[in-house]
Amino acid sequence: MLDADIQGFFDNIDRDWLVKFIEHRVGDKRLVRLIHKWLNAGIIEGTEWSDTGRGTPQGAVLSPLLANIFLHYVLDLWFHQWRTRHARGRCVMVRYADDFVIGFEQETDATACQAALVERLAKFGLNLHPTKTRLIEFGRGSAARREQEGRGKCETFNFLGFTHICSREHRTNRFTLLRLTMASRMRRTLAAIKQQLLRRRHDPVGQTGRWLASVVRGWQAYYGVPRNFPRLGQFHEAIFRLWLSQLRRRSQWGRRGWTWERMGRLLRKYLPAPRLTHPWPDTRFRARHTAGAV
Repeated sequence: MLDADIQGFFDNIDRDWLVKFIEHRVGDKRLVRLIHKWLNAGIIEGTEWSDTGRGTPQGAVLSPLLANIFLHYVLDLWFHQWRTRHARGRCVMVRYADDFVIGFEQETDATACQAALVERLAKFGLNLHPTKTRLIEFGRGSAARREQEGRGKCETFNFLGFTHICSREHRTNRFTLLRLTMASRMRRTLAAIKQQLLRRRHDPVGQTGRWLASVVRGWQAYYGVPRNFPRLGQFHEAIFRLWLSQLRRRSQWGRRGWTWERMGRLLRKYLPAPRLTHPWPDTRFRARHTAGAV
């Protein structure tokens, strides 16, 4: 498994190549001219204007779309061609913006692809991040081999907010992929919620409860994958404690009035209980590939 990250991707995109890729897809020259002007608009910080001549403004509305167009030509099409011509085993890539992982069946394919990828990105002024890019053993075969050789469990990797772990089912002892919410992502989100609760301390309780309910629903809609229920429960309990702490700080009476029992009733009224929102992978596979089958 190649866990890769492009170093300073949004700051190092070659604008000339990007415009060529856009012209290949967009026939309206007026739209291409507007995109080119937007790329050269620069950034204003305070009263100072700056433009490095490379990259796209990270965080801007159009940057993710342009980044995906750029990497479609630089990476996606190239990888499909490389695995067709050079790979001996199965290869699969999953990419989101500049973060991507590539799975290989053969270790020789992994090392060869990593070397070829470095050369490919260098042609467009890009480099793999030296510390965030790793080539690791991961998967069913790697886990069994490491267990036989006494080398312990496979390494884990973070991707799209989840920590991916090679694990086993408790009942059948079969291999399974465990996806847990990244601990750093959860800490960062809870810290932001704590600051918001501090600003909303004296807002009506119902108003704050409805806001927290929307936050929890959004969190569960993304992280509610199978086997991630313990992390969902941890997030729900952390919200409970943060809200209780802020309510007790509203006044001297709040320290005595907001008991655990009263807070429990408040949570049951506003916050949705932890639940999994995504189906198991085999359920989704059957829905896609056996629909309409007799």
